[in-house]
Order: sequence, then C-alpha cells, then structure tokens
Amino acid sequence: MKNLKMKLLATAIAFIGWCSVAIAQDKPKQITLFTNVQVFDGLSDKRFKSDVLVEGNIIKQISKEPLMVAQTDNVTIINGEGRTLMPGLTDAHWHSMGAYMTGDPFAAGAGRLNLVAVHGAEKTLMRGFTTVRDVGGPVFDVKAVIDEGLFVGPRIYAAGSMISQTSGHGDFRSPIDIPQSYSRELTPQERMGTVAIADGRAQVMQRVRENLMHGAAFIKLMGGGGVASPSDPLDVSQYTIEEIAAAVEVAENWGTYVTVHSYTAKAIQNAIRGGVRNVEHGQLIDEETAKLMQETNTSVCLQPFYNDEDAIPMPPGSFQEKKYQQLISGTDNAFALAKKYDLLFGFGTDTQGNPALAERQGAQLAKLVRYFEPWEVLKIATSQNYQIMKRSGPRDPYPGENGVVKEGALADLLLVDGNPLEDIDLIADPHKNFVIIMKDGVIYKNSINK
Repeated sequence: MKNLKMKLLATAIAFIGWCSVAIAQDKPKQITLFTNVQVFDGLSDKRFKSDVLVEGNIIKQISKEPLMVAQTDNVTIINGEGRTLMPGLTDAHWHSMGAYMTGDPFAAGAGRLNLVAVHGAEKTLMRGFTTVRDVGGPVFDVKAVIDEGLFVGPRIYAAGSMISQTSGHGDFRSPIDIPQSYSRELTPQERMGTVAIADGRAQVMQRVRENLMHGAAFIKLMGGGGVASPSDPLDVSQYTIEEIAAAVEVAENWGTYVTVHSYTAKAIQNAIRGGVRNVEHGQLIDEETAKLMQETNTSVCLQPFYNDEDAIPMPPGSFQEKKYQQLISGTDNAFALAKKYDLLFGFGTDTQGNPALAERQGAQLAKLVRYFEPWEVLKIATSQNYQIMKRSGPRDPYPGENGVVKEGALADLLLVDGNPLEDIDLIADPHKNFVIIMKDGVIYKNSINK
C-alpha cells in the first residue's frame, strides 16, 4: 500500500509538472506595437517614420506602412505621436559595484556592495542605459539575479576581478605590507573578487582562468598607472609584454578578448605587442600610437574627463589629484587622434564612489558633441559600443544583434519625447524625456499608457 501511494504521488507530481510546462508553452508571447514613431536605427544620420512590432524579446517587423495587431491581453499598442524610437543606450566602461557606493568601496563588505549595486542597477536602467560593460568588480551575482528577473537592471557584460601586477593600479596595499611571500594571504579586495594581484605568466594565467570560471565575458588587465591607486605614477607601464601575451592566450583559448587599463603611449604599445586589441582610457596617446592602433584594429574606450561640473574630486595637492590633472590634460588630444585615425571608439563613464555623478550618465554622454554630431554621439552609445562588446564571441552572455532598430535584433528600445538628433541634451534628462524604456522586450517604464 505504501509503495502504491508513493507511485500515485509521483504520478501526480509528474502530471502537475507536465501541465505547468504545457501552460508555459501555450502562453502567448508579449507583443508591443509602436505606431507613428520616428526611428533612429543606431546607424544613420536621419530618422525615418515607421511602425515597429516587437514580439517577445525580438524586433519582429519594421514597416513604413501601418501595422495592425488584434487587441488581446498580451498586446500593448503605443502611439508614439512622432516621438523618436531608438536603441537603448550603453556604457562601455562602467563599475556596477562602485558607482553608487559612498566612501571607500574597497572598505565595504560583500552584503553592502551587492545591495548598493542592485539599487544602482535599477537606476541605471531607468536612465535608459539598457546595457553596461562592467570593467572590474565582483558583479557576477548581481548580473545573475538581474538576468533571472529577480531584480531590475541592465544587461551586464562582466570582466570580473581587475588583474594587476604588484604595485600596479589594482594594488591598494600599503608599502609597509611589502615584501610578502609568494604564498601570501589574499588581500580583502582579492577575497571579495574586486582585484587579483598576479606577477609572472603562471599567476596571470591562473587569475584569467579564475575569472573565466566565474563567467567573465572578457578580461581586464591593469596595463599602466591609474589615478586612484596609491603607489603607481600615471606614466608607468605595467606588466611585461610576455605577461600580457599570457593573458591574451588564455582569453583567446576561451574565444574572448583582453582589454587593458592604459593611458600612455608606451603602455598601449606594449599591450598591442602582447596581442591586446582594446584599450580603456588612452588619454595620453600620441600620433605614433594612434597609427599603430589603426593598423592593428585596436579599439579604445574613452571618457570625457575635464575640469568641469563632473570632475572627479581628489584631495587638493595629493598624489592622486596631480595624476588626475595630468590625465585630463590629454583628453581633447586623445579624442582628436581617435577621430583622425578613425579608430573604433567606445563611450564609457568610469563612475566610481559618486552616486550624484552616476545620475549624470546621460549628461556625460551628451558632452561628446564637443567632438561629434548628435547622431554620431548616439551611434557611439548604441551600435558602436556593441562592436566592442560583441568581441566576447562565444562568451557573449546575450547572443544576438543589439544596439540597432532592425528586424531580428534584440528589443532594447527607448521612446524619446523629442528629437535627440537635433537636441542631444534630451538624453541628459531621461526621467523627463524617456517616456518608454524597454529591455529584452519588457517595458520597464511607460509614461504614455498609464
């Protein structure tokens, strides 16, 4: 009798499971129809009038003729009334774990880091940034809960721990902590997964493999001096060409790529000789380096750093403040060289420890009109950033075309109240001007159909 009851129970559970799968399979896809919109496709210098049909998470149809769908429970029809429909914005140099932290992010525990990060992730999406490229930090759990739908946030292309040499940009130890044995204890930042200090080919390869084991879409090395770090001057090169090549070899074995934090010509040239094909920052490049980047198809992710309202606060007269002034002295020249040599250029903000500045993500993007036409600015932050992200190849966590309004592309879309190709400052006030925010076919903001 006991065995019979167990069999009946197992049969019932199996039947309930089958019914659940059948119901899920029969559930119709969510459909969204945008009518009467002016489309910026992420590529062109002009908008075009169209209707756009989204089915599930895919842009199904784009038509200059009116599209019709039956009004059912799974259908949302949005009359754009001539507003601009465009791809979601992207930030190709973002730090999810640090952007909204106040105080020293390196002193925070894992609980605080993750809670603040998911809080910031929702704010990021609600500014219209549907994808970020996270270039360093223990973001894998935050990415997972967003992808699972438990929390709201952008797509995240994650690098994981920032890999640094001893005395490099990721080494925040005090000089009195040095020397340490090769079998030393990990620092708190290493245990957290924020940085990984590695010297020599073997250690570098191990740390790269560990990041890939966590699910990294790409790898980031500290290839030169940085502003915030306590020990390294900005002008120094970090890692030997052989160490860089070791990281590249492991990443390429996994079908993905390495990017380097580097400001100076020498640091960037060393990275290129080691096989790296993407650079973060690059504010202190020269003509020779720009030519080499062009010849090797090396892309650069620049930031509009200036002495302006968004200047990074540093203690006056400090080592870090002097390095920041050195950095911003090259910003205009770096953008000029990137344009002159037609380098593949990405936009990122690199905001850390500054929630107020994080809220100005769109305003920082709008500053690029200093160098580009408004449509070019929007192209950089949509389809062009994705050219860098898609270098992850088979490690791409979000396969499919994105950053464009195109049939078959993923449905990450914004409906803008106005024409940002004429008034780029519209993107600086997303809470007012972005009336629809859609990621992966799901509407997260709708201030039209209330």
